[in-house]
Amino acid sequence: MLTNLYVDGFNLYNRAVKRTPFKWLDLRKLAETLFPHNEIHRICFFTALVRSRPSDPTQTERQASYLRALSTLPGLEIQYGEFRERIKYRPLARPKPGDPPYVRVRDTEEKGSDVNLATRLLVDGFTGDYQQAVVISNDSDLAAPIRYVSRDLGLRVVVVNPDARTSTHNDLVDSATYVRRLWKSHLRKSQLPQTLTDVHGVITKPSAW
Repeated sequence: MLTNLYVDGFNLYNRAVKRTPFKWLDLRKLAETLFPHNEIHRICFFTALVRSRPSDPTQTERQASYLRALSTLPGLEIQYGEFRERIKYRPLARPKPGDPPYVRVRDTEEKGSDVNLATRLLVDGFTGDYQQAVVISNDSDLAAPIRYVSRDLGLRVVVVNPDARTSTHNDLVDSATYVRRLWKSHLRKSQLPQTLTDVHGVITKPSAW
């Protein structure tokens, strides 16, 4: 069965690989591990470029290395949203006597990836680019496009929940053909080599990972 993967990068990172030794994740191996009897046609990875902070000055470099490594994989495409950083006023949860009721906080939002994923999922469905779509995310905002593809286009859509600790959102369960979980055993089997090469030279797994 011709299968495309649509990967919500930040949902995958925050729900599955953050604070684990499995950040150097080979998405093609992961697809083949999850669906060993299917033909993996295309992998679409949706993310945004991060900005390093004083508390984590090498964050940008680590992400750049990983994106370069992913770009060496056959049939993989990366589509970018963006990070928006704003200063907002937020109420203190438990203000102490003399504290101001509101404080200024630096609020960072990742924008565009869910819309990009939904759009690509629909367009590829319309054009017959897959027989089965796999969406790796537990974001309920994706329920509507998944429902359209599965019910109106009559194509199979599998939702893979990257969070082994949290139930798949009911809207996704109701919209998809079926759902499954992503376990650490899948991640462990799907790691990139420590070093790879591309046209620019050697790519090395970040030491912090």
